Amino acid sequence: MRRAVVTSAATAAGVVLLLSLKPHEAAGPAPVIGSGPGTGAGQGTAADSGTGSGSEVSAPSNAPAPSASAPASVSASASAPAAGATRKVSGDTVNTRYGPVQVQVTLAGSRITAVDVVKYPSAERRDREINTSALPVLNQEAIAAQSARIDVVSGATYTSDGYVRSLQSALDRAKG
Repeated sequence: MRRAVVTSAATAAGVVLLLSLKPHEAAGPAPVIGSGPGTGAGQGTAADSGTGSGSEVSAPSNAPAPSASAPASVSASASAPAAGATRKVSGDTVNTRYGPVQVQVTLAGSRITAVDVVKYPSAERRDREINTSALPVLNQEAIAAQSARIDVVSGATYTSDGYVRSLQSALDRAKG
């Protein structure tokens, strides 16, 4: 009986300590979000905590690189073919639980050469942390897959879903 009481007290104390821990910021150099001119840069970690009020950040892709605390544009580029005219097609703005997501696709013929994320949840610090990590992964996957059939980023499920839906609408618009 005495062991049960001691074990229960130790377990309760351990749970209280675990719940009181706060995550720390990752140390080291800040990751680069994309490549090419007009690319936003920032830092963060990927884990969707589900916080945010859903405000949006919108900026032209030729804007100067913004500060790390509020990226204005997130993009990724692949080497574009020399032949064929490039065109940009915007996808629908998809409202997610934490804010709107919209992408703009750059196409050379029917090939995806770049994806710019025009709008994404960024009102809260946690939103920015999640999206500065998740959006480059989504951009790379979209360029590699050459379609909207990409996996969601763990920890950024709502943003990933909005990204895929906006990307698909842009690709549909480009065909028609």
